[in-house]
Amino acid sequence: MKLLRVLVRLIGVFLLLLGAAALVAAWVALRPIPMSKPVVDFDIAPGMSMKRISAQLADAGLDIWPAGLTMLARFNGDATRIKAGSYRIDKPVNMLELVALMSSGANAYADLTIVEGWTFARLRLALASHPDLKQDSAGLDEADIMARIGFPGVPAEGMFAPDTYSFSRGASDFEVLRRAAQHMQLRLEQAWSKRAADVPLKTPYEALVLASVVEKETGRADDRLNVASVFVNRLRIGMPLQSDPTVIYGLGSGFDGNLRRRDLQADTPFNSYTRRGLPPTPISLPGKAALEATLNPAQGKFLYFVARGDGTSAFSSTLDEHNRAVARYQRAGK
Repeated sequence: MKLLRVLVRLIGVFLLLLGAAALVAAWVALRPIPMSKPVVDFDIAPGMSMKRISAQLADAGLDIWPAGLTMLARFNGDATRIKAGSYRIDKPVNMLELVALMSSGANAYADLTIVEGWTFARLRLALASHPDLKQDSAGLDEADIMARIGFPGVPAEGMFAPDTYSFSRGASDFEVLRRAAQHMQLRLEQAWSKRAADVPLKTPYEALVLASVVEKETGRADDRLNVASVFVNRLRIGMPLQSDPTVIYGLGSGFDGNLRRRDLQADTPFNSYTRRGLPPTPISLPGKAALEATLNPAQGKFLYFVARGDGTSAFSSTLDEHNRAVARYQRAGK
């Protein structure tokens, strides 16, 4: 009888310990995982083991017990169902939810980078070729696209902010377009509110148009403020902008990569040699720096610039100075 009582007590202690362990395991599995930063990004490569994934999550900024996460995933059978991909955790989750996310791939995301100086046509090509976007805009014209994202009647060119945009895999391309357009509006509003008092631009849209020219004309960031000042000064005195990129944009698919004298003389709405003032729309997607430079250009009287051939430009205030610079940096090299 004494041996029986001992066995009963041992079984009782074991059950208590087992229950306590279960409670601890449940607490660990269900408590929100502390995060060392607001957003934690991590990648899971194909064939990566659960043990390695758990260690990587801890390194990425999730305060987890790697061995515990590995045991949990193996216990509920999800360890072999984890989906490869890029993931982003931007709100608290517990370990059970984390394993479920990785096994379903529900929180996998992808990126698209819109590059400064791209045209809207180039942006559409990037959207169409992205494997993780639904091509909902395919077959729609520019006007339909702008109406769908909340900008009816607005030309698409220039309206999308260059930046890197993250989205859930399988998201609509309209999501990226809508966010990029809203981001450009915010950037434009912020730059316009801090514009120099003497900038000869009447509206934020005019600033966007000129910034698109500055974007295409800037060979190196150090020159951007001076490039902007040249075009602002030309506008002030009614001088044609005389910008090759505007001519090229106006030629469209007719441009073969070689800008000829006859192209500069062929009048189009975008030919800034034959027409004064701003082009009717932007000619590219300008970055934040181009917007800021356009609305706060360098002070000075520069009216001309010519490429030196090393990525920089030589700036001049008079035509005589400019002609000498052209002779030095361009004609001498031919």
